[in-house]
Amino acid sequence: MPRLAVFAVVVCALSVAAAVVAFVEGSFLGIVWVLLAGVTSNMAWFYLRKAKAAKAAENTRQAV
Repeated sequence: MPRLAVFAVVVCALSVAAAVVAFVEGSFLGIVWVLLAGVTSNMAWFYLRKAKAAKAAENTRQAV
């Protein structure tokens, strides 16, 4: 798993936890944390797909 994807997943998990705490305390600041979780989950998905595509291209290049 690429390092940037791992960092994005960690930030996503932390922002979800922060959103839960914020909503439990009655703060609407949790909306910001939810948005951050969405952005970081998309970043993790992007970096995973990018690494998978690079690995597939490398395997194709070696096979030829």
